[in-house]
Amino acid sequence: MVFSSLIFLYVFLPLVLILYFLSPRLLRNTILLLASLFFYAWGEPKYVFLMILSILLNYVMGIIIENTVSQSKRKTLLWLVVASNLAILGYYKYAGFFVDLLNNFLSQPLEWQAVPLPIGISFYTFQALSYVIDVYRKDVKAQRNFLDLSLFITLFPQLVAGPIVRYQTVAEQIKKRLSTAEDWMIGSRRFVQGLAKKVLIANPMGEVADHVFSLSGGDLTTGTAWLGILAYSLQIYFDFSGYSDMAIGLARIFGFKFEENFNYPYIAQSVTDFWRRWHISLSSWFRDYVYFPLGGSRVSHQWKLYRNLLVVWTLTGFWHGASWTFMAWGFYYGILICLEKWVLLKWLDRIPRFLRHVYMLLIVMIGWVFFRANDFTYAFTFIKTLFGLTNASLYNYETILLAKDYMIYFIVALIFALPIYMVYQSWSEKKATNSISFDWGLRLGQTIYYGALLLFITMFLVNATHNPFIYFRF
Repeated sequence: MVFSSLIFLYVFLPLVLILYFLSPRLLRNTILLLASLFFYAWGEPKYVFLMILSILLNYVMGIIIENTVSQSKRKTLLWLVVASNLAILGYYKYAGFFVDLLNNFLSQPLEWQAVPLPIGISFYTFQALSYVIDVYRKDVKAQRNFLDLSLFITLFPQLVAGPIVRYQTVAEQIKKRLSTAEDWMIGSRRFVQGLAKKVLIANPMGEVADHVFSLSGGDLTTGTAWLGILAYSLQIYFDFSGYSDMAIGLARIFGFKFEENFNYPYIAQSVTDFWRRWHISLSSWFRDYVYFPLGGSRVSHQWKLYRNLLVVWTLTGFWHGASWTFMAWGFYYGILICLEKWVLLKWLDRIPRFLRHVYMLLIVMIGWVFFRANDFTYAFTFIKTLFGLTNASLYNYETILLAKDYMIYFIVALIFALPIYMVYQSWSEKKATNSISFDWGLRLGQTIYYGALLLFITMFLVNATHNPFIYFRF
């Protein structure tokens, strides 16, 4: 089940809201937990048991680690639970990759039947890992209530595609929270904003990107390639940030306050700045649980800093998928961030803001080619076509047709990739504090607007043929 499906919007969500808010407070966590398990089981029921196994493992080990006095034993137990979590993730996500890699060196290849990837396993595994590591570090107390820990890991707004929520962020909210009318208003508007990003912008951009990347390297023109990578850059942003908006909005309705996951990354001035703004929960996870334990920037030799960065970013790429192209994508960013820390940031500070922005966009769009392409051969052909380094023509009839048919979507996407809404929100809040009548009028107008927007989105969904979530496969 996905947030942008009619069954979720008009059956599942209304029923959960009714049951939740009509129930006594003592039963609300249980209702949310059951709803979350049902939400996950809708698409793949058998993998609910895998998720329950993961929860049970981390629940038991968290308590054991907290009760263990010896530091050496605590560390051994931590490594054991980390290895167990990664083994589960590795079996479903990476086993096929390593078997294929091993078969290159064996005279008698191993037989391996690919297993389907459970949706969201990367996200809930990292949440579980953050919990046990925080218990080991004594940043949080081990949760004795199995249902409460289960709710933390399975909470349906963020279950299958993040953001990656830390236990210490929501520990107190799980025990006690209040959902006010203000939370309902803010949460529902945020949800509709995210839904609009997904349905009205990401889906049309996805149609263009899928079409262009389905073309062979020989059929590409320079203009078509640029349209394709621009479309994909916009699709992946509005797809994933839209999902994050919906998750944050839904959580707010139920009284949870999640941290932001995106901060207008396409206005960044450097690659370093881009990754402070994109998928913030994943970047901070790798920073706190991999980069800092490796020594971070507090190392005795400069080369160790660059080593740490390359390790973290290669792992970040591998987290996204079991392929060399994902690893190359991560390593590519590791190299660039090392270069920026070494010398590029000083150089970038001396050039005009516009040129810094162009530099960032080019770097990121080239990176998205590796992220989207199925292999290196196609990726390099695509990049060479972008810069006129092949025999491809500048454009053809297909280029013109794509640009003409999707021009309005490109324009809307480019506008909303800028912090337009943030400026409007700041203005409206300032006006509202100065005038009570303006505040009520604004609220009424916004309610009508978001209601109409939801109906408009529903019309799109009724006729939708292209409605995937990119990050479900991670």
